[in-house]
Amino acid sequence: MKTLLKLTPVIGAVALLAACGTTMEQRAATGAIGGAVVGQAVGGNTGSTVAGAAVGAVAGAVTKPR
Repeated sequence: MKTLLKLTPVIGAVALLAACGTTMEQRAATGAIGGAVVGQAVGGNTGSTVAGAAVGAVAGAVTKPR
């Protein structure tokens, strides 16, 4: 529970930055960076970092700018 409370601001910041960029590639890159940061913070190992980057990249790529 304490870990979740510590990560709440980080997850919020990543959510705000997940779709930064004008092209799909830019949004995928920012999503991957944010996902990698959250994956490392949550899991603390390389597998979690890679999984977070993959999820973030997909989320950023499918997010459409306004």
